[in-house]
Amino acid sequence: MTAIFSCTQLKKTYAARPLFDDISLSIDNGERIGLIGPNGSGKSTLLRIIAGSDTQDGGTISRRKGLKVGMLEQVPEFAKDETIEQAVNAGIEGAHDWSHISRVHEYMSRLSLDGRSGVRGENRIAALSGGWKKRVALARLLVGNHDLVLLDEPTNHLDVESILWLEEHLAKAPFAIITATHDRLFLQRISNRIWELDRRNPGGLLSIKGDYADYLEAKQSLASEQQQREITLKNTLRRETEWLRRGPKARSTKQYARIKQAGVLKEEVEDLEYRNTAWAAKLDFHSNERNPKKLIETKGIAKSFGDMTLFKDVNLLITPGLRLGLLGANGCGKTTLIKVLTGQEVPTSGTVIRSDQLQIAYFEQNRETLDPNATVADSVCPAGDHVKYLDNYIHIRSYLERFNFSQTQANMEVRRLSGGEQSRLLIARLMLKTANVLILDEPTNDLDMHTLEVLEQCLLEFPGAVILVTHDRYFLDQVANKLLAFGEQCGPNSGRILPFANLEQWERAYLHERAKASPTARTKEKNDRPAESSRRAAKRKLSFNEQFEFDHMEEKIHAAETRLEELRVESSHPDVISNAARLAEIMPEIAELEAKIESMFRRWAELERFLN
Repeated sequence: MTAIFSCTQLKKTYAARPLFDDISLSIDNGERIGLIGPNGSGKSTLLRIIAGSDTQDGGTISRRKGLKVGMLEQVPEFAKDETIEQAVNAGIEGAHDWSHISRVHEYMSRLSLDGRSGVRGENRIAALSGGWKKRVALARLLVGNHDLVLLDEPTNHLDVESILWLEEHLAKAPFAIITATHDRLFLQRISNRIWELDRRNPGGLLSIKGDYADYLEAKQSLASEQQQREITLKNTLRRETEWLRRGPKARSTKQYARIKQAGVLKEEVEDLEYRNTAWAAKLDFHSNERNPKKLIETKGIAKSFGDMTLFKDVNLLITPGLRLGLLGANGCGKTTLIKVLTGQEVPTSGTVIRSDQLQIAYFEQNRETLDPNATVADSVCPAGDHVKYLDNYIHIRSYLERFNFSQTQANMEVRRLSGGEQSRLLIARLMLKTANVLILDEPTNDLDMHTLEVLEQCLLEFPGAVILVTHDRYFLDQVANKLLAFGEQCGPNSGRILPFANLEQWERAYLHERAKASPTARTKEKNDRPAESSRRAAKRKLSFNEQFEFDHMEEKIHAAETRLEELRVESSHPDVISNAARLAEIMPEIAELEAKIESMFRRWAELERFLN
């Protein structure tokens, strides 16, 4: 393959802080590169340098003549008072002929900017939420004719449905792609090469050909090799040091070069120790030792705005140990449900019962409570120099070290932190609160892999309840033990919220619903792949009984899931928890229903293959 971009010995320093040094890389046509690394390692800066919107402090850059590069910024910017349609049109260079106009309307439709979700082309961008702004920025980028597309945290603020569409689109895209993201499932599905930007890597950049799973295997192998070499060199250094300490007589029998080599060996050991040290945040949310059995209970709650119903008939019992994940499109009502649960909003109908001992800690996705001009230390400890954590007083600098903030960064203004560092700062503040319900609204935005892994484990060990909204499907699947998926706001399924056992079950149901709702898309797909269409046509037709089974499968699955949810709610009721005999009846039935639902989904998919 021919490189469309390359650089050698790239160097960049930001505010006297070295981001990377001596970086060399190349990008081939059609490559799909996933860019990962710790927060503050310089991923966004590297993308801007490749895009040409920032300059390097050293090194050489080579671009193919006429290379067209487009970039999605982590926080997109738009002109003042710009409308959605104006912004998307700005993504097209040159004259706007009919093909260009058609392309604009195509991407506005694909990203639900055409009025179907209440967001229209004439709407001002300034009035949109972060998720809708990200969709507009994506549409503006994708209508352009680029050779190389750079995506900085593209899944932040996007709902899961939009992420699924973006995955499919990028998999078929003709241009090269570099995606800086911490969304592990997204990386796995779109990447054929992984770059890890980290000063601890040899040369500062580790490049692994393959997907994210291939990277993990290679990284584990490299780490094992480096740890073994560190052990070997330490043993050698110990022997050399012992010899040097024997005195002048012993040293005179050796060459001077041997003595000098001991110093070089010491430097290499120190370098390996630095590379082999894996930093991870020390997280531990503070909960009451004794939590009430019922934290929040809802009975038939609903919420509507005019003719639009966000949700209805919601019966929910939040108890210690519940890890509730909320799924749904942007604007579907996830945040509204949280506000109703916490008392910030009043339900249109139904009742919400909250424990007198209820204590809530809230992680907001937009970081609006952070003062950009305050220092890191003042953001956590505005008065004095000690914080109270787990009934102990800790100096603010020692506390910040738990979150990998250096002594220099403690006095740095918040606006100079990376997005991931600002998220860590919010978590640092959150951990100072005592709570029995944690509400996390997009907590994974911009966090690096190590912090995500520690946060996962911390939430699993938290003795209270967790309500989680996140676009990171891997994180959601690891943490949540119950999912609620929001349906449409209008039509026959208005306000419907369905429970799911796991993300895989939801994705199968979602893809099936989308296929049913878009028969023209299936027809187009068949026409685009005549060989695949002929092969499927050769398959046998469903028998009468099979067709009957298929037609009623969704109804049977819904009935089984409804019964499963009823049993789960009952099993969480305090009267049942203390009734061993009833629990002994319920738990086997729950297990049987879960297995039955999984079996029905597999059978549904099997029958559906004959119809496509």
